[in-house]
Amino acid sequence: MTDELSALTTIFTEFYYWITVVLMFLIHVGFCMYEVGASRYKHHQHTLMKNTMLIPLVTVTWFLFGWWIYWAFPTGPGIAPSIMNGSAALITDESAFSAAWYVPTSDLMAVNLNDHISGVFWAAFLLFSWTAASIVSGAIIERITTFAFGILAIAIGSVFWTIDAAWGWHFDGWMLKILGYHDAYASGVIHAIAGGFALGVLCVLGPRIGKFSSSGEPRNIGPRNPWLVTIGLFLIYTGFWGFYAACNIPIYDVGNEGDYALGKVFFTATNIYLTPTTLSGITFNFLMSLSGGLLAGYVIAKGDPFWTYSSGLAGVICASAGNDLYHPIQAMIIGMIGVVIAYKMHYWVERKFKIDDAVGAVAVHGYAGFVGLIICGFVLNGYPSSGYSVGAMWDGSTYASINPLGQFLGAIIMFFVLGMFPGYVIAKVLNGMGKLRIPREVELAGLDYEIMEAAKEDEKAVASASR
Repeated sequence: MTDELSALTTIFTEFYYWITVVLMFLIHVGFCMYEVGASRYKHHQHTLMKNTMLIPLVTVTWFLFGWWIYWAFPTGPGIAPSIMNGSAALITDESAFSAAWYVPTSDLMAVNLNDHISGVFWAAFLLFSWTAASIVSGAIIERITTFAFGILAIAIGSVFWTIDAAWGWHFDGWMLKILGYHDAYASGVIHAIAGGFALGVLCVLGPRIGKFSSSGEPRNIGPRNPWLVTIGLFLIYTGFWGFYAACNIPIYDVGNEGDYALGKVFFTATNIYLTPTTLSGITFNFLMSLSGGLLAGYVIAKGDPFWTYSSGLAGVICASAGNDLYHPIQAMIIGMIGVVIAYKMHYWVERKFKIDDAVGAVAVHGYAGFVGLIICGFVLNGYPSSGYSVGAMWDGSTYASINPLGQFLGAIIMFFVLGMFPGYVIAKVLNGMGKLRIPREVELAGLDYEIMEAAKEDEKAVASASR
């Protein structure tokens, strides 16, 4: 940094992403409270430990290979040519975006006074990884082994969502170029894939004991601590502000990209695809989609608190694919549509296939995210999918624009190809090894049985010593 203005811009950007990480940490706090509130008392400690241990498991594996996957495979590989090989590359030293730089031995993965961005940007993506694993965590509570969840958390958090981010969130991603895929705030890139992955696991894991009657009718195992569910979801709403901000680039020159716009300089915030947007605009759309979701959830669930709170989140997730460009009224209506479909799908799948999604995670994240991608294709049909769609690139080609078919194919890739299929296969392997589900007697007694028994013995010992 050779002058005060460039230093201020750099440090502002560094601090911007640092703040998003702090806010997104609240999402994980919210998931912990939400899951504990939804689970029965005899499983609380296990539920908390499961959510705690995904932090080191996903963080370490994300550092060792997850971040590298994001930079290594945006082209598929080989599905579409890379834009990083041209003479008019985005940056002066195009090797800075080479996958070789984002490995544990890289100078960028340490304290480096010439680099103020890699660490905080890495951390923002890491918190997305935690979110993907936490979504799966809620759906499978009260019956999965800690070992199996650890494997699944690494798989979704450091491998499969990372692949879909490389394909559909990276500026060089083949889905942007060929399909015109647009998913500004991760209706699919995080939520649909995690929901699909959870559904694949649930198909193998099976329902909790007592969830279905002998005739196959589902029983409601409602939240045991509604106030924890409420506060947990409000913390997730709060953390989502950081999530949205982390999906933006705070300041970027969109007027001098390649040869378009007559080489004019114009600095603004952009989404992750370098398409101009504003924090002001996405604030409108976030709050309107949240409100639309809450209203629709309250009506369709007939005032059920659990579904009302969850529907606020589903509304935001459904509208997130295009909330960088939607009108606020569009965001509200799209949020409402997503909630109605997610709610109906949840109970249809539960009855038809005997799937026990303990917290509605597949519905809120998976179905709402899937629907949001498809709606985006129709509402934003013809809009640029990326900043690189605006004019010809240096190789003479352009990115495809947003379109219904591209968004539908993108939704299939996110939910089924990279989500449900890997989740099902990994769960099948773990089940074959006898490592997926806890024994029946442990489930009946509670995953915290040993902890509670040890506490009782300690209490007896203290009482005996005090006599």
